[in-house]
Amino acid sequence: MERAALLRRLTWQTATVIGSTFETPRVKTITLAVPDWPGHRAGQHVDVRLTAPDGYQTERSYSIASAPEDDNLSITVERLDDGEVSPYLVDELRAGDELELRGPVGGHFVWDDDLGGPLFLVAGGSGVVPLRAMLRHHRAIGSRVPVRVLCSARSLELLIYRDELMELATDDLIDISITLTREPPSSWRGYRGRIDPALLSTTGWAARREPLTYICGPTAFVETAAAGLVALGHDARRIRTERFGGTGV
Repeated sequence: MERAALLRRLTWQTATVIGSTFETPRVKTITLAVPDWPGHRAGQHVDVRLTAPDGYQTERSYSIASAPEDDNLSITVERLDDGEVSPYLVDELRAGDELELRGPVGGHFVWDDDLGGPLFLVAGGSGVVPLRAMLRHHRAIGSRVPVRVLCSARSLELLIYRDELMELATDDLIDISITLTREPPSSWRGYRGRIDPALLSTTGWAARREPLTYICGPTAFVETAAAGLVALGHDARRIRTERFGGTGV
């Protein structure tokens, strides 16, 4: 049975687009129907493969944006100007179109209730995608694990899942903090500037609470946040990271 499940995860299968939503002008969430989806854990990702008419193929990995309990699978894609795959996914893909994907992939950067907490989720830019899956999973299962979230974005308009994050912040167990790095509005009363140890200390858990921390974002962002937490006395073994290329936030 385990072998069969593994083969399903490693086999390319066809997914059909059933809807999409722009989160920001450059970021789109794509909802997919995957008939033979084996299920996933919050924090995992999928590989997406595109094939050109001449047979040329290319593939990219995208974090799963949906919780295991959601009806359909979702990925959230940021369009990169020099990208080979993301411009097509964001600008051209339509409902009814098909994609090839395989997964779920990854087993380290995942969270479920058995892992406990308290949780500290730290996101830079589109690094919020797998953390959104964790937050949705947390709510879907009625978890009582307390969560603190710190999201960094260039501006409020570029904050991915802005409305959903604000709604989640009404949950007594979820505390969400936002820092804007480049274009805070004059009325902004939240945090400003890049993440540093002082901000991590203010918005996160004290090291003595031994939180389980997940950090996702551009490489430099992740390294800065992880090093800052270690400098504050946090156990590096309780810090899980997921990073991708990019210029940062």
